[in-house]
This record gives sequence, structure tokens and C-alpha cells, in this order.
Amino acid sequence: MNVRPPFMVSYSITTKCNLKCKHCYSNSVEQAAPDELSTEEAFHLVDDLSSWGIGLLIIDGGEPLCREDLLDIVRYASSKGIRTTIGSNGTLIDEAMAKKMVDAGVMAVAISVDGADAATHDSFRGVDGTFKQTLRGIEACRNSGLPFQLNMVIRKDNLSQLEDMLRLAVDLGANAAEVFDLVAAGRAKNECKELVLSLEERKIAMEQLAQAQEDYPIVIRVPGCPIYPLILQGKNIKPKHFPAEMLRRIPYYGRGCAAGMPMGYVMVLSNGEVNPCMLLQVNLGNIREQSIMSIWESSPTLTKLRQRDLLKGECGVCNYKLACSGCRGRAYEETGDMMAADPGCWLVH
Repeated sequence: MNVRPPFMVSYSITTKCNLKCKHCYSNSVEQAAPDELSTEEAFHLVDDLSSWGIGLLIIDGGEPLCREDLLDIVRYASSKGIRTTIGSNGTLIDEAMAKKMVDAGVMAVAISVDGADAATHDSFRGVDGTFKQTLRGIEACRNSGLPFQLNMVIRKDNLSQLEDMLRLAVDLGANAAEVFDLVAAGRAKNECKELVLSLEERKIAMEQLAQAQEDYPIVIRVPGCPIYPLILQGKNIKPKHFPAEMLRRIPYYGRGCAAGMPMGYVMVLSNGEVNPCMLLQVNLGNIREQSIMSIWESSPTLTKLRQRDLLKGECGVCNYKLACSGCRGRAYEETGDMMAADPGCWLVH
């Protein structure tokens, strides 16, 4: 079987992190795990991604800057022609590090900002003073000519700050805002499940983001909510600052949940385990035992996931089954069945 490769692969290079975020999908801690892929194993993964024709590699963690060989791996991936970006909390980036990242071939950084003020951000990130450090990291990126976007987790305690957070992204010079719809996976299951948006709150937030896209000069993307592009299309949103055609590049647009899908997304954990998505934490195999291409093409779980006809409940009979298909990660976490109806969908309730 020859399944088209994913467009994007993310590699959680380490479980080590200097923060204690309530929602951490990778359950990151202060020390690196003993079974993390070695530098050589990471290079081997990059070789496979290169021969596979992967266009975009996102290196995250944990906090990837906690791993000493990060820039060696970035440099190697860049030399193979893979567009490589980093997901970071920004606190360890100063101007010297930002320049090193540029020199190594980092194309852009996604920096997490989870509130419009220090109190909201620091509370969620688990360490006081983080907001200030993150803003310094953003300034270092800007001064070094390193493009960046802001990643924001939207939840009950910052829903009222959504407009301010988008404005902050523009004021800081970000080229995009990625607004994550909080899913109770990973550490979030135990530490902040109560912060997950209700159906009505999610509907309001997505409509607010869609409306904001008309006026804001940056692309607003929403991982974790495949319904969002339906709103953009339903409202016929036409951005004032860039061609509407650019909206087709946002996650899920016309394609639905990207987890494990051809031209979609797959992730590799620090120990080599492969999951369909950071929100759909199902073990597909390990690249120490089988190539990522082989896992991608032969996994029974992925074969099932790719068959939209197997979707159950409201998702199975929905008119938007192909264009949306619901968040498979949320379905799995809340029902134990990755093919169940997305419990976060307000269209059928």
C-alpha cells in the first residue's frame, strides 16, 4: 500500500522542560527521560523524513532548548532540505541563542503565550516571572530577524482575553497566531480539565476568531477544532490584509482532522514512539523497531482512522463528515473510541 506521506511531522525531542504547564500534552518534567532518541537516532529519523519528502518538521518537547544537541539536529535537517521550525516557551531564548538558531537553519519559532497578562500566563505555565522572560525571548527573535508566531491555549480562564491576546501577537510582530482549543489529554486530564471550554464557549470563541480574521493582518489558525474553517466559509470571511486564498492553508480547511492523514500530520515522541497527533495519543509503533514510513503505511490504527465512513454517532452522519470529521483526539480522550463523535461539537447539540 502506498499512502501519501504527511505534510508535517512533529518531533518531541525531549521531555525535559524548565516550566510546569498545567496542560502539557507530553507530561514534561525537570529531567530528560533516559530513553530519549540519541543524536545519531535523531539523524536517522531526519534521513528517513528527507527521503520521504517531508516538507515541514516541527521540533518541540518539553522545551527543545533544554536539549544540548538541538541545533546540531536542526542543522542536519536543514542541510537535507527540510523546512525546520521550533516550538518553544521562549524563556531560554536571548539574542545570542536567536542568532545561533538562525545560523543553524531554524525557519521560524512558535512561542507559547497563554494570557494577555503575566498573572494569567504564569498561572497556567506554573512558574512566576515566565511572561516577562517569554516577552524577552520574543524580542530577541524579532531583533535577530527570526520569524515567530504566538501559540495560545484558549480555555475558560483566558476566554475574555482572546481579543487582547490577538492584539498582543500583532503588536509583538508575530506572523501568525495559533489558538489551541484545549483538549484534556496528557497532563491536562489531571490538572486543568475544568478549564476546557463548554460547547457554547467554544462556539462563541470560534465565531469571534473568524470575525477577527477579517481585520487582523496575521493568519489565525486553530488546532484542535476542525469546525473552525466551516465558520470561516459559512461567514464568507474575507481578510482585509491578505488574499482570502491564504486561509486555505490553515489546519483542517476542507480536509478535516489531520491526525495520521495523507498530507496531514504525525508525531514522534522523544523515545521514538509514533502517535497520530499530540492530542490523539495512541501508540502506532516505534521508529527504533520499524521505519516511520513503514509505520505510516502499515498501521491498522491509521488504516481505520483514515476511513471517514467508520466515523460513529453524529460525526458519522454529518454533512461535514469529510470537511471536518471532528477532533479525533478529543473523541478518544472523552469516550475511549477515536472514531466516536467529537464531544466538542456544538453543531449537533
